[in-house]
Amino acid sequence: MSQEELTEDQLDELIAENNVLLVEFEKWLIESGLKQTTIDTHTSNVEFFINDYLTYYENIRPEDGIADVPFFMSWFIRKASWSSRGTLKSNGTSFKKFYTFLLEKGLVEITELIKLTQTIKLGMPQWIEELEQFEKSYIDYY
Repeated sequence: MSQEELTEDQLDELIAENNVLLVEFEKWLIESGLKQTTIDTHTSNVEFFINDYLTYYENIRPEDGIADVPFFMSWFIRKASWSSRGTLKSNGTSFKKFYTFLLEKGLVEITELIKLTQTIKLGMPQWIEELEQFEKSYIDYY
């Protein structure tokens, strides 16, 4: 589904659905016993991924965006001014938790979650290197 295929109302509806899912995810995190600051970080990371990246760049629902995580991580490095080693790692953890939550809801398959977990584990050094190269090129430019 391309962005041109979605009307403004459809985009608004998708974001509304995502926000309901985010509230459920936050409750799930609370039940897991995490501190509120950690819950806020995970919720914020996932909200940016599903409501900004998946909605406006990919026009897909979160459960259909599990394979888009590695593309998001590279996009995040270039587009989010707050990207850092810490935020990359935080996003990776948030996505593993979010897709575990979606697995429990029956929206993704275990094989997809296993693949995501491996992708994040193997991709993190590459994303950190990409971040460092991006920061160096930015500094060199100025």
